[in-house]
Formats: sequence, structure tokens, C-alpha cells
Amino acid sequence: MSNAIHAQNRWNASLMPNYGTPNLVLERGVGSTVWDVDGKEYIDLLAGIAVNIAGHAHPKIVEAVTRQMQTLGHTSNFAAHEQGLKLAERILEATGRSGKVFFCNSGTEANEAAIKLARLTGRTGLVALHGSFHGRTMGAISITGQPKKHDPFRPLLPDVQFVNPNDVEDLQRTITDTTSAFWLEPISGEGGVLPATQEYLNAAQQICDATGALFVVDEVQTGIARTGSMFAYQNSGISPDVLLLAKGLGGGIPIGAMVAFDEHADLLQPGLHGTTFGGNAVACAAANAVLDLVETEDLMTRAKHIGAEIERVLLPIEGVEMVRGQGAMQGVVLKDNVASIVEARGRELGVITNAPLPNVLRLVPPLVITDLELAKGLDLLARAIAESS
Repeated sequence: MSNAIHAQNRWNASLMPNYGTPNLVLERGVGSTVWDVDGKEYIDLLAGIAVNIAGHAHPKIVEAVTRQMQTLGHTSNFAAHEQGLKLAERILEATGRSGKVFFCNSGTEANEAAIKLARLTGRTGLVALHGSFHGRTMGAISITGQPKKHDPFRPLLPDVQFVNPNDVEDLQRTITDTTSAFWLEPISGEGGVLPATQEYLNAAQQICDATGALFVVDEVQTGIARTGSMFAYQNSGISPDVLLLAKGLGGGIPIGAMVAFDEHADLLQPGLHGTTFGGNAVACAAANAVLDLVETEDLMTRAKHIGAEIERVLLPIEGVEMVRGQGAMQGVVLKDNVASIVEARGRELGVITNAPLPNVLRLVPPLVITDLELAKGLDLLARAIAESS
């Protein structure tokens, strides 16, 4: 029996079956290369679903987390610490706007915090996109536009409506002066790496401004240099009222953040929301190390290069209809519904990707991926596509 099968058997015996049995049992990783428990090597083009932007075992993150644990680990919200103060200031500086930050542990929690913030406007209506994904807790799943995910848990939050992506008329009909907030992912990852058009983003901004609805931009997946700018909304010139972050912010350590701007920054008054672990010193130290790397290694420029290479290599492949996205967040749209087959074949060949839709592969590799790793991974994926089409 292989080590992987043994581990899978242990998983099935001891862990709840909500994820299904993992296809991979990984042991270690360096940069964008990982090895499973049987010693097989893979090029990681998924990065823990856009989390490990600095790859695996980056020495700067390891050093920052280790140093912080040796000095101060957890304080809860009864004490401030330098890492958290510094991180909040740096996030606000990166937006270039006046606002305040709430730290939590995940993207789901950031969305939950924003739902509560929206309720404090005195309105209850929420609007989100069909096909969107904002998390799996009861509030976040209520604004996730995927019936398969939320139908088993009804009744959900009331006063939630869904609109079609990139349909301005639908947006105009739905957002009114009773809407507390409109939720938008600049690029819908779970929805098939589907970017919002510039026309749609502009319309969303205008409609929210006109009706007084909060414009909430969920950048859990697109944020922190992933799309070639620090935040994806900055590619389009819009100005959200609330910005949500997680995933890449911690580079592998759990952290999330809600940033509220201008007059909305003080809506959460003392006692209205909190979290024991959110913004702990270790997670904030990791996030500060990530932001250091974004600057020192120019990861925003690197993200653009990665995206251009993905398109250059994969678009000409027979079986590929189009490549869409921004920077190092790309969706490879296939001509047939064989994405799960390609994902499995790629894994056999030694490359890790993900199929969010039957005809779409999601590529969100570490932003530190080397040219050699990227070329090898894309070559293996091209082979998998060609063999599966």
C-alpha cells in the first residue's frame, strides 16, 4: 500500500466527508514545487486556491512567523500589538484612501463582518451575483449565488437578490433605495474566473452612489498583487465603500480583513462585532512579510508576466476556446466539458490545477513561480489538455 493510500484511508476514518477524499497527500513544498508522501513531484499552479502567493516555505515568511512566535503570539483583542497596527496602516496606504480595518481569520469572516456593517446602514436588502462565492457560513452563503451550495441550508438570510453577471439592466432593476449593499467580485473565481467588464463596474459604482447602497468589493481571491495591481479594483478606477481581503494576504497563514472607507469606517462601534483570533500577531507578521515581498520582488509586475505567459502558451492549444482573467488569475475555457478530466490527467503528469466549472480550469499560481517552473507546469498542462480533448 502506498503512503498516499494509507493517508487517504486515515482521512476517511477520522475526518468528516464534506470535502470528499483528497486526491493528493502532500508532504512538503519549496517555491512552486511540491512533493507528495510517495515522493512524486508537482508544479503547483493553484497555490492553495490563490493563497500561497509567495509559494511554499518562503524563508522571509518562515522567518517572520518564527520570530513573532518567539516574542509574542496571541493577545486576543484585549491588547494591541505592533504587527497589527503596522499591517492596518499599510493596507490603508495601499488603497490611498481614508478608512479603517477590521481583522478576522478568513474570507468568509470578512464577508460576515461586511454583512453586519451593511445592516448598520438601517437597510436590509442585499444584492449579489449569480455564480458568485462569498463563503460557507450562514450569512456568507446567503449571498453566494450557487443554489447547490445554499439550498440544503434554507431558510437563509431574507432580502437577498441575485443578478446576472455583466448585465447592467438587471443591476439597474434590482438595486434600489432599500438595498443596503451590492456584493461584487472583480473576477469570479468559483464562477469560472469570469471578470466583470469595465462597463459593468462603472454602472455598479454609479447605481450604488445614486441609491446609497454600499458597494462591497470582495477581493478575497483577487487581492494582494494577484491581478497585477495591489487590489483588482484599482485596475478599473472604481472606489468601493467596503473592501474584503484574505487568502494571499497571509501567504499561507489564516487572516482576513474588512476595510471600510470614509463615513462607513466607524459603523462598527464597541461591542458590535469581534473575533478572538482575528488579527493575531503571528498572522499579521506573516502578512507584513507578504507585503514586503510584494514590494521588494515586484510581484505586481510578476503577476502580469505570469498571465501573459499562460495566455501565450495555452491559447493556441487545440481544445482551448479562450483564456480570460487578469494577471496571475486566469481561466482556461475549454471547448468541451472536460475540465475535471484535464485536472486529473494534469495531476498524473505532475501539475496541480482546479476545475471550478465543467469547461474551465483555474490557474492561480504563486507569484514567485520561476520561469522554469512556469514553463514546465504549462507544458504539462498543455499536454493534459491535448490528451483530454
